[in-house]
Amino acid sequence: MNHLTLKCSFLAFVLCCNLNLVAQQHPDEKDWKTLFNGKNLNGWTAKINHHEVGENYGKTFRVEDNVIQVRYDQYDVFNEQFGHLYYKQPYAYYHLTFEYRFLGEWRKDAPLYTIKNSGVMFHSQDPHTMPRDQNWPISIEFQLLAGLDNGSPRPTGNMCSPGTDVVFNGKIDARHCINSTSKTYNGEQWVKGEIIVLGDSLIKHIINGDTVLCYSKPQIGGGVVENFDPTIKLDGKLLKEGFIALQSEGQPVDFRNIKILNLEGPMNPSSKKYRPYFIKEKKSTK
Repeated sequence: MNHLTLKCSFLAFVLCCNLNLVAQQHPDEKDWKTLFNGKNLNGWTAKINHHEVGENYGKTFRVEDNVIQVRYDQYDVFNEQFGHLYYKQPYAYYHLTFEYRFLGEWRKDAPLYTIKNSGVMFHSQDPHTMPRDQNWPISIEFQLLAGLDNGSPRPTGNMCSPGTDVVFNGKIDARHCINSTSKTYNGEQWVKGEIIVLGDSLIKHIINGDTVLCYSKPQIGGGVVENFDPTIKLDGKLLKEGFIALQSEGQPVDFRNIKILNLEGPMNPSSKKYRPYFIKEKKSTK
């Protein structure tokens, strides 16, 4: 990465973190689209490791009381059957909001790191392009964690990168996961997550109204993903859009109030009404 590119990436990161995106502009409620109807999984497709796309093995994903539940009570063994529930269409420029909570007992035959751990994937590859035994989708993950009741901090709203890379603090960060600045949330409380995505440029994570992480230039690269189709994993290719998916990896978790505001791209003349959503900056304190 040359000096000019590095400088521009850093300025983009600073701009992202200083945008007063939510408090200054409230789009009309009618402009938000509800992705989950509260009744069934219409519009959603499961892809679980070791199974074909569309097979919701063991009713991993189910609906009860207006909540998408992630459960494993019908599994004989976990066997790294990591799963994802995909919404039916890709998005590029958008603001996604959702609520989640951890509850129940973690599967003791799942990997240790999955305790009180889940995620929302975005800019994901189409699940129909995943081989049967691909463990994770090539995507960006808004990682969800809860405290382990041991007094140690465990932030949520982190960024993980299965098969991808991002630019953080002006350069591609080699870490698989980058921690956010959120506080630790213990117990079974509902927590609100928000993701603001501007195509292949800026991304912002928000937890309970607080900005906790900013980065830019999501792109294919990195490791972790196994058994993928090599024609899909084109390292260095910027991710301009992709699918949104809810994760299952061994810990029961609930999701509700999943909504999206399609922003179309702030530089597109058709989206002028939303330009203040991005360009309104906080006043300088200097």
